[in-house]
Order: sequence, then structure tokens, then C-alpha cells
Amino acid sequence: MAHRLYDGIIFDMDNTLLRSNIDFAEMKLEIFRYLVERRVLPADMPIKEHTTATLIEHAKQLRLAPELERDVWAIAAKHELAGMKEAGLERGAAPFLASLSGEFTLTVVTNISHAAALQALEQTGLAHFFDIIAGREQMAALKPSPSGFHYVMERCRAVRHDRWISVGDAWIDGKAANAAGIPFLSYQTEPAVMTSRGVDSLGTILEISEMKNFLFQ
Repeated sequence: MAHRLYDGIIFDMDNTLLRSNIDFAEMKLEIFRYLVERRVLPADMPIKEHTTATLIEHAKQLRLAPELERDVWAIAAKHELAGMKEAGLERGAAPFLASLSGEFTLTVVTNISHAAALQALEQTGLAHFFDIIAGREQMAALKPSPSGFHYVMERCRAVRHDRWISVGDAWIDGKAANAAGIPFLSYQTEPAVMTSRGVDSLGTILEISEMKNFLFQ
């Protein structure tokens, strides 16, 4: 009989469980232009090196005014809600979650708004699988900060710290997991990309169902 290695799983959502139509490049560019126009960020800032999350975090470190921060998140929410309206499932996501339901504590940690995440998970029929869905409102700081992971772990105390595992497609997911001390699986991302960002991972999977190979021994 297979031995279970973990009791809790923290999933990234976008491009891990769901395929959304969020135009992340356009969202980042609109936010960047907004912050440059208000002289928060320099116009020559190398935004290719940033995600939307790290761009905003950098602006906050430069003392982003509360009213400007609210406007920035409103821009992000606009893009997220629009992109999630037509969200579809990653291949095998629904049956995989169904196979884990009741055996594992299943959670989501995503940098997008809780409203957009919940909308997408409900319309794709996945929401009921999760014990916790944590959006950016539940975090003190966005991934790559481990804040969202800490939020989940504090509310799922029945799962020991060493019995969590995480999966995601982006380096910020891996960094957050590493900082939280949780093993990380890379989803459909070249190992070299994760390594170049200093992410330590258990391995790379190409389909979400392959995660089962890492959950049991």
C-alpha cells in the first residue's frame, strides 16, 4: 500500500489549475504607465525583469501613496475579472482534484483578487474542492513573499508544517514556497528558468496529475 508523504497541498491557480485569458503583459504595462505618470517609478525602469506583483511591491517600497495603491489594484482587478470570465481548466485538473478530495487539505494561493479567483473557480466547478482560497487581500505581501502560504498554514493547523507541498508554474510561486519552507513542484516550466531565479524544486511536471508521483511513496 502506498505511503502518503503529505497532508496539505498549496496550488497556484492561474496556468496551474486554470487557463485564463488575463493579459498580464497589458496589465503590467498599464500599471507601469500609471505609476510613471505620477512620478512614482522612473520611465526607464526595466519592467521586463518584473512581474506585476514585484513592480507594485517596488513602488510600495518607494512610499506609494494609499490612494495611488488603491488605483493600481483597481487596474489589476479590472484585467483579472475580464480575463477570468472565459477561464478554462488545465488538462486533467478536475479529475485530479476529485481524486485528492477528502484525503488532502487542498488550498489555493494566488496573487489575483479573491473575487476574481472565486469567480473563476466557481464557474469551472473547482471551488468546492478547496478548504481555503487565498487571494491578494489575504496576504501582507504578494508572492514571491511567503505571506499567502503563512496565511494558509495558520488556518490549517491540523496539517503539520513538514506535511505541506506546493505546485505552481512561475518562479514567484517557487520562491514563496522556498521562503515558507515548503517543498515545491514546478508545473510546465523549464528547470533552467527556476534555477536562474534561485528556486529549489523537487522536479518538474508537465500534467497536473503527475503530481501524484510526488505525493506517495
